[in-house]
Amino acid sequence: MAETLQSNQSQDSAVEKSLYERRQRIYPRQVRGLFASLRLTGVIVLMGIFYGLPWLQINTGEVVRQAVLWNLPDRKFHIFTLTFWPQDLIYLTALLIVAALSLFFFTAIAGRLWCGYACPQTVWTEVFLWIERKVEGNRSQQIKLANSPWTIEKIMKRSVKHGLWIVLSLWTGLTFVGYFTPIRELFYRFTELQLGAWETFWILFYGFATYGNAGWLREQLCKYMCPYARFQSAMFDRDTLIISYDKERGEPRGARRKSADPASLGLGDCINCTMCVQVCPTGIDIREGLQIECIGCAACIDVCDDVMDKMGYSKGLIRYSTENAMEGLRTRVLRPRVIIYATILVTLLIGSIIGISQRPVMALDVIRDRNVLYRDLGDKIENVFTLKILNKTEISQQYLLDVNSELPLTLFAADPVVNVAAGQVQEVVVRAQIPENNMPADGFGFEFQLQSYRNPDQFVTHESRFVGPRQ
Repeated sequence: MAETLQSNQSQDSAVEKSLYERRQRIYPRQVRGLFASLRLTGVIVLMGIFYGLPWLQINTGEVVRQAVLWNLPDRKFHIFTLTFWPQDLIYLTALLIVAALSLFFFTAIAGRLWCGYACPQTVWTEVFLWIERKVEGNRSQQIKLANSPWTIEKIMKRSVKHGLWIVLSLWTGLTFVGYFTPIRELFYRFTELQLGAWETFWILFYGFATYGNAGWLREQLCKYMCPYARFQSAMFDRDTLIISYDKERGEPRGARRKSADPASLGLGDCINCTMCVQVCPTGIDIREGLQIECIGCAACIDVCDDVMDKMGYSKGLIRYSTENAMEGLRTRVLRPRVIIYATILVTLLIGSIIGISQRPVMALDVIRDRNVLYRDLGDKIENVFTLKILNKTEISQQYLLDVNSELPLTLFAADPVVNVAAGQVQEVVVRAQIPENNMPADGFGFEFQLQSYRNPDQFVTHESRFVGPRQ
């Protein structure tokens, strides 16, 4: 009981110290290995997508436009050949839910894969660290430079480093705004110093956020600001694949010669070189067990395998494993939470794909003339409506207007064939008439039908109501 109380007090003291002690800047050592290569590949691919995608152009048949553009002023969201409108917000919401469930699913199976390989904070921090190493040198040279007095050399190196960081941050901000404003036009106005106030604000804001997060905050954002580290434990269980230190094999740790027999010295395989700590971007010691600061980058696995290889020991002292596997128990991949996540994810994904593929390429909105509910023409009763026809495609379309009614209702328009330009809304005023002797006392319901002239199988309907004098 006393040992448990002492352990809890020690943990509370460590937490308090980590919250209030002055930050010690972390200089992670560069590491090479399988997971470092995977992480580098992820950085190159994701950075290439982010910076290159806005420059991609596609030919829609009538115009050449940016492939991915969130055109807020025109309320159109272009994603390659698809164009989403505010009415299609349900599809975008579904895709966001799919993304969130994917995060839960992969976290339940393999821990913080997102944080270690795909999170923007991780990706940009890797690039900023690469620039820092190119300018200031390796880890020991960076520490030496940080502790040295201010000299011309130190000022020059720091100036070059921060200058490159600022340039990359501004380019990042420009690219971000380029997803909302056509980037070719934006870049031209940027070089001519003719940007608008809001564009300038968001470029500077996003650039400053990139510079501050990846250049200065780094691990602080992951440890104290990101909520994912706090609620990830709700998705972990004893069968989740996490980065683990094999205490049974590694303890007790201690330094020794390469030729020494660890068993005769009463030591485990861990030589206490602290390389796993030196390469960690958040500065934790994985040998102390799973911690919320661990982002799952696997740098400690790469460097420990390298050390074990040099010592002539088998690799895997630090490895991806599960709590059950580390205790010699069977690991279950298929378990209730994984099955539930997978079922919901697949269902939503299939539903989203079907919904997007079958969504109507036209929309019809009906507004009744509120000044005069009906007109009595003697032998006929007339209602007037304003139809708003939306063409969701990228080419001009022709549409046929008609009505579906059980009663002899006739539709009159200036032209039954309505021309609507690509991505535009066309207003059409129409008149619907019915013989007075066929008019019910309480009115009746009917449907407007809008049909594509080129493809009669494409049509939409809108329910409305015809009103007349009460008898």
